[in-house]
Formats: sequence, structure tokens, C-alpha cells
Amino acid sequence: MALRKNRKAELLRSVPLFSECSKRELGDVAELADELSVPAGTALMREGESGREFVVLVEGTVKVTRKGRKVAELGDGDFVGEIALVADVPRTATVVASSPLRMLVVSDRAFQRLLRQQPALAAKVMRSLGERLAAMSAGS
Repeated sequence: MALRKNRKAELLRSVPLFSECSKRELGDVAELADELSVPAGTALMREGESGREFVVLVEGTVKVTRKGRKVAELGDGDFVGEIALVADVPRTATVVASSPLRMLVVSDRAFQRLLRQQPALAAKVMRSLGERLAAMSAGS
């Protein structure tokens, strides 16, 4: 059963990149999100490859590896690839579905178009991204 726009927006609200977004802005991002299902064993992203999309897990689990070593197991409500929406950098990990998976996918191209149309949203996303990157570098 397909998710409604409100449910998509709820899932997106948990993503730090969208933490400052209004309900309307979350709805706009939710409209961009495609709902997809993939079987277990599907690679969603590969370490070192270019990132073009962001994924929110609706149902199922994924295994995250770096340099061949498992670093995390993620499930319902978790997300991966958000940096690809705003920066053209290589993937830092490989993510593979460890069970059948339902997910929301937002492409970088559609998201960039939305940011151009809504500068206030772009400012909020960039502020959140800056805070996340600062926190990450302070932790290392």
C-alpha cells in the first residue's frame, strides 16, 4: 500500500537535514519522494561511487559496511545518503538490503530544483548540514 504524502513527511521529519523545515516544506520534499521496494541483497549504494539519491527506510533492514567491515545495521525510519542531496561527494559506505525493503527515494536533481524554487528551504537545509558537519568534525 502506497504511503500518503503526510506519512512521507513524517518520515522525512526525523532526518536531521530537514529538522528546521516547516510542515509545508516537508510536504514539498515528500512530493519528490518515490516509494520503492527492493529484494534482500540489493545494493542501494556502494562506497566510493558517486551519490545521486537519498533513502529513508520505511520497512526492512540494511547492512552498512566501510572497507568491507560492517559498521551498522539500520531499519525502519533510518536514512542514508542525505549528503548526496547537497554535495557531489563519493559515498562513504556500501549499503545493502538485508531483508526485503520498502523505502522512500529522493533524487539529487529533483531536490536541487526544489531548493532553487524555495530559497528559504535551501537556507534551512544548508544550516542543518553545516551543523551536522561541524558536529562530525568535532567528534573526530
